[in-house]
Amino acid sequence: MDYFGERHHVLAVNLPGHGGAPDAALETWEDALLAKLPSEPVVFVGWSLGGMLGQRLATTHAARLAGLVLLSTTPRFRLRPDWEYGCTDEVFERFRDSLKTDAPRLLDRFFALMLQGDALDRKQYLGIVRTAIDRRHPASPDGLHCGLQLLDELDLRTDLPGISLPALVVHGAADTVTPVGAAHYLAAQLPAATLRIMQAGHAPHLTQPLMFNELLEEWCQNNISTQLR
Repeated sequence: MDYFGERHHVLAVNLPGHGGAPDAALETWEDALLAKLPSEPVVFVGWSLGGMLGQRLATTHAARLAGLVLLSTTPRFRLRPDWEYGCTDEVFERFRDSLKTDAPRLLDRFFALMLQGDALDRKQYLGIVRTAIDRRHPASPDGLHCGLQLLDELDLRTDLPGISLPALVVHGAADTVTPVGAAHYLAAQLPAATLRIMQAGHAPHLTQPLMFNELLEEWCQNNISTQLR
C-alpha cells in the first residue's frame, strides 16, 4: 500500500471471514470479491488461496481484470495421482484437525510452514508475524473452514489455457506449502505468462517486500496499458 499508493489506486481486499469482513456462504465468495473491485479493470494480485481465486475470476470475469499476478499459488492445492505439485494428505489433514480443535494453532502451524525456506532470525520472524496478522480482526472459524474447503476442492488446471490476460507468476524456490513446480506449470499453461522465481519460501512479499514490489512495478510498466494502471 505504501509503495504503490502515491502513484496508483491500491485496494487490499479481505476475503469473507478475514480481516473483519463478514462471513459469507462459500458459493457467494466469488461475488463478494467482485463486489469489492472497482468497475474499471484492475491488476489482480493474489497470494496463495487468493491466487487461486484470481485464476477463477480470470476465467469467469476476465473483463474485470487488466492483468493477473499469481504469487505463491497453484491451480490445484492438494496432491493427487495426476498432480505432483500439491500438499500431501498428511499435511492437509493436520490443517483440518487443527481447525476443528483450535484455530490459532492452525495459524501458528501455517506460519511455521510459510516462512520455511527464508533465512530469518527469530526477531525477523516475529516481526513478520506481528505485521502480517490482524489481531483486531482474526479470521472467523467459518472463514477458515470455507478457505480450507476451497483448497480441498478447487482444480483450475483445465481453465488455464483460456486465460489470455497478461500474467506474472512469482514463486519462492523453497516454498514448502505450494511446491515451485506449480509455478512452472502455471507459466507453461498460461498463454501470456512471465515467470519469476525468488530465493524465498511461501511469502516473498513479506520476507523480501522491496524486491517483490520492484518486480511487480517493472512487470506492470512493461505489460499493462498506462490507461489501466
